[in-house]
Amino acid sequence: MEVKSIYPIINFSDEDEIAVQYERLGADGVIIISPDFSDEAMLIKKIRNICEKSDCRLYIWQPYRRLEDIKKVRYAGAAGAWIEATEQTLIREAADRFGADRVGMVISEPKLAADEFKLAKELNLTNIFVTGTIEKLPETVGDQKVIATCRYENKEGQKQLLADTNVSAIALIYENETAALPNIHAMKAELETDSVKFNLFRSSLPFSAFKLNDDGLIPVIVQDFRTAEILMLAYMNEKAYEQTLREGMMTYWSRSRQELWRKGDTSGHYQYVKSLDIDCDRDTILAKVEQIGAACHTGHRSCFYTNLASKAYDGRNPMTVFDDVMATILERKENPKEGSYTNYLFDQGIDKILKKVGEEAAEIIIAAKNPDSDEVKYEICDFLYHMMVLMAEREVSWKDITKELAERH
Repeated sequence: MEVKSIYPIINFSDEDEIAVQYERLGADGVIIISPDFSDEAMLIKKIRNICEKSDCRLYIWQPYRRLEDIKKVRYAGAAGAWIEATEQTLIREAADRFGADRVGMVISEPKLAADEFKLAKELNLTNIFVTGTIEKLPETVGDQKVIATCRYENKEGQKQLLADTNVSAIALIYENETAALPNIHAMKAELETDSVKFNLFRSSLPFSAFKLNDDGLIPVIVQDFRTAEILMLAYMNEKAYEQTLREGMMTYWSRSRQELWRKGDTSGHYQYVKSLDIDCDRDTILAKVEQIGAACHTGHRSCFYTNLASKAYDGRNPMTVFDDVMATILERKENPKEGSYTNYLFDQGIDKILKKVGEEAAEIIIAAKNPDSDEVKYEICDFLYHMMVLMAEREVSWKDITKELAERH
């Protein structure tokens, strides 16, 4: 069965944090509407900033005129560029250059768009965005899958559109600036039926399969999903577990207050679910989360901040070395240190940095011709360091690189 999606719509002028928060709350992607490409630098900065802070899939709708405009948006990190249906030549070129799944067609008059739908089918476009709030698709759509627009408060309209097999997603309009953003996880749970399914947190085991303590609770170890740092230990009953799955936000049972508590309701330090796992005995849950602020009520990042005993050991994590070195390079760029070679490179500028990257690349080739692997290791380290200086100079992060690599698989 097809899994449907919900894409909230935001404006170019909205705060970046809105897109980030929508992703945390369960949005499958976010549509950013930009009225023109006059402030190109600001739009590119916005895309990069959002992608750096979250895994949000961004779809940028604006009046593109050149393939170069689309390339800049894609390279900044956007999942797709959505182009006005009238720009058919540009749509063809973009689909050929970036792939049909990276290009969307925006249709504002679906009743009059038979030719546009025909082109979309020919190019195998998977993102056809029908603007304007409608509750029924016209016959011109044919058998094409479309993204239909609907307002958040129009629950019946959402149900009617989602029941249409031609509708693959809802583009959601939410305009209440005084209220908190809607929880898309919970919205999906309400809209789901036997024939309409969404990406939701679904437990592979019923709560009854867990081994509980004498109070009917199961302990939950909470871990940062990126760093693997252990943050805290709490407890869940069945209601807390079900609410966590439904909302995508960690909810526990307070043993002292004897009530449910959603982590962050008081402090603002919410925990957004990434995954839930059960141990081999089924008596402990491991929750990997995105932690906002401190996990501990004392203000510490982790509740486990008091050392009881230890011995000297190498605690370096190979998976975080690149991030650690990059952090040092960025610190030097932000706060120059006298005598620092890194600052010397930044002061000399891009041409000097590029020269060093080229030299170190050549050194790897020369070293690789020799049988001594230690020399290759040494030269690769030199190259990687200078490459990271280049990345810092051009504001490219390791997250940008790994994300792009992952999408190529």
